[in-house]
Amino acid sequence: MAAISGGKTYHHGDLRNALLCAAVDLATEGGPERVVLREAARRVGVSPTAAYRHFEGRGELLAAVRDHARRALADAMERTASRAPGADDPVLAAEARLAALCRGYIDFAVAQPGLYRSAFAVLRTAGDEPDAHAGTETDPDPGTCAGEVRAFTLLTDALTALAATARPPRAARPAVEAAAWSAVHGLSLLLLEGPLRRLPAQRRDDVVECTLAMVVSGTRVP
Repeated sequence: MAAISGGKTYHHGDLRNALLCAAVDLATEGGPERVVLREAARRVGVSPTAAYRHFEGRGELLAAVRDHARRALADAMERTASRAPGADDPVLAAEARLAALCRGYIDFAVAQPGLYRSAFAVLRTAGDEPDAHAGTETDPDPGTCAGEVRAFTLLTDALTALAATARPPRAARPAVEAAAWSAVHGLSLLLLEGPLRRLPAQRRDDVVECTLAMVVSGTRVP
């Protein structure tokens, strides 16, 4: 999605997409709290009234940004997996893909913290203020359940493929996909906002690799 530079005036074309591009820029800069419809309208150079013709309010705009961020996360995972070294042994190849997908997840979170946090923003029915906490949470809904998050689907498919390489083939362990997702998501948050955010780069890489090894080895337990 092409970004719209701040200060440019919108003249014609797809205003909805222009507003979404501006909102994605806001999320990239400061996370979901920065996504405000009036600010997106200001950046595009249109009135709030014009913006409200395309988005009912902040909640709808944030939902669109969240969808974009989730696609970006999954795309980053797939790019990392595509660069993983191949292996003649199907078990090693499946393990390498799983580890690469997990690495892509964490790398995206570290490189794009604003978008990463936006990918898991909880939608509310509150007004158009970035810090408004009043209102009713709209999650979960059919579009935000785990099965609809492509990052989770990628992990699930990789775990299923890894289980199928066992001799004899076996089904994936119950709930292993949720456990794997919890590991990479939890580590991502610790690196972004928790006690691990101050780790030196080498130490951080060691923690990431150890976590990936644990995720992969956890699939080997019968």
